[in-house]
Order: sequence, then C-alpha cells, then structure tokens
Amino acid sequence: MQEASIVNLLRTILIIILIYYVIKFVGRLLFPVLFNKLMKNMEKKVREQQGYQEPERNVNVGETTIEKAPRTNRRNDDNVGEYVDYEEVDD
Repeated sequence: MQEASIVNLLRTILIIILIYYVIKFVGRLLFPVLFNKLMKNMEKKVREQQGYQEPERNVNVGETTIEKAPRTNRRNDDNVGEYVDYEEVDD
C-alpha cells in the first residue's frame, strides 16, 4: 500500500488546476463558435416552421434600388369629435 506524501498531493492539486485552466481557455475559444452555430440552427428551424422564404434579389453591384412600402388602406373617421376654435382674449 502506498502512503500519501506531500509531493503526490501537490502534484494532484497542480494537475487539477492545470486541467481547469485548459478547459477554461478552450471554452473561451469554442463557446462563441458553438453558440453561433446553435443560434443559426434555431433560426433556420423557426423560419422553416413559419414558412418563410428568402426573397430573390437580382441586384447588381453599384445599382441603386428603391423599394416602396405597400399602401395601407386607412379609413378616415370624420366622427372623431367636435372642432373648437379658440380665440385669445385680451384683458
């Protein structure tokens, strides 16, 4: 049976600390990449569920295009209240 020595204890603690910092360093490099990939996959699934289709764009480089918003049919309510004309009174 082996006896626990201070050297083995320090070596074990050093290995644990080293593994912790390696995982932390690699996590900082890989986490943003994995997170972006996960977000793109989720966005793709949501678009598929909603039946979204990418609009086709035939735009040449340097060409200016103007896209107008569709007209909305707004109903004009004349029954919004009574118009009152105020006059300034001098003292």
